[in-house]
Amino acid sequence: MKRLITTLKNIWSIDELKGRILFTIAMLAVYRVGSFIILPGVNRGALDTISNAPTDLLGIINMFSGGAFKNASLFALGIMPYITASIIIQLLGFAVPYFQKLQQKEGESGRKKITQITRMLTVFICLVQGTGYLSMIQTTPGAINPSVPTGIFWLANIIILCAGTIFAMWLGEKITDKGIGNGVSLLITIGIIATLPAAFIGEMSNTNPFMFIIILGALFAVTLATVLIVQGVRKIPIQFAKRIVGRGNNEMPVAGNRDYIPVKVNAAGVMPIIFAQALMFLPGTVATYFMSGDGGSPATGSMAAIFNDITSTPYNLVYFLLVVVFTYVYTALLVNPQQYAEYLKRQNAFIPGVKPGKSTADFIDTVTTRITLPGSIFLGLISILPAIINRIFGVNLSLALFFGGTSLLILVAVVLDTLQQIESYLLMRKYDGLVKSGKLQGRSRMQGIGAGM
Repeated sequence: MKRLITTLKNIWSIDELKGRILFTIAMLAVYRVGSFIILPGVNRGALDTISNAPTDLLGIINMFSGGAFKNASLFALGIMPYITASIIIQLLGFAVPYFQKLQQKEGESGRKKITQITRMLTVFICLVQGTGYLSMIQTTPGAINPSVPTGIFWLANIIILCAGTIFAMWLGEKITDKGIGNGVSLLITIGIIATLPAAFIGEMSNTNPFMFIIILGALFAVTLATVLIVQGVRKIPIQFAKRIVGRGNNEMPVAGNRDYIPVKVNAAGVMPIIFAQALMFLPGTVATYFMSGDGGSPATGSMAAIFNDITSTPYNLVYFLLVVVFTYVYTALLVNPQQYAEYLKRQNAFIPGVKPGKSTADFIDTVTTRITLPGSIFLGLISILPAIINRIFGVNLSLALFFGGTSLLILVAVVLDTLQQIESYLLMRKYDGLVKSGKLQGRSRMQGIGAGM
């Protein structure tokens, strides 16, 4: 406890770091305030009839927006259209030569063009999603004030929803530039965390204190395991070639430095779960409209009902397999063994016992494939763990979602990234880092080799 207090004092004694933390808190507060400002012409009370269960698509979207979606607020679409646009551009960078050239060969000018294209695509996605969102509100009885003309309602709120997302995107960029941590990731994280108190209260009211303590202990253990996997790397040792120092008769060979290439156990991050989840919602959503029973709800026992319930066994079996497959696919897109081999060749470095060139690329590819297997299985288990916790142990699903899936991985990744930045400030000022007995992954000089691969 004493060391924690000392560390906090050290953080507060660095003016630049203190200013960045306060700026970040202020920007996040602005975002949360905007989540409670209702769109003009909308009756908030009528929106309570919209499903808020975390078992369906709307419930998941509402959780990631921190309740802004259900509130019909300025930030109802949140930052997700920008995330979607960024993912699309990233995937195009793997498949389309024009985007590959912008990302890899044109440097700063290419990155600026990518940013501009991403922003324009974000506006387009906002228009599409905003139209669907307003259509949902319009079909909800009593949700729209009858005194507001339909044309004005649609035009004004489409503009407001787009402006809300663009403003959220601007907040994220400002946090990244002038605050601490990745701004866009922090906006998503603060939305997820906003739903946590209600989940805890709901579970406490339905569980005896002893069982609740066990649940908290299990959540802590799962979080630790997730941190280990997120931080886990397979270190491939590399040796730099010998070099000659001195002149004339004083010349002498000096052994090259040793280092390593860190290949992450979970190189794909949270993306496989996002892709798998999007794919799993698609058949259930379509089937709801074309195979519905009474009142627009899927018939009991039908395929639509099964794939609309994220706690069902068939849903989770398919979900697990999709996560494993997407982990391999996305890792193959991110980790380019040929780029590693070329980098080592340019740096006059080699892997001991492995020939340069194709043999090096094949070796790195083999290592990546092997360590991706446990990483993909763990990611698949994390994705279905909320359903297991809910079905077997009876934990409220709102809280069970924090035992795994996208929520837990995003929280862990964002917190670790923010801690790394804070630690770098402490180390630059010759203070002890946040972890004295070890290092947060990412402080190695070679860690940057894999960035963007």
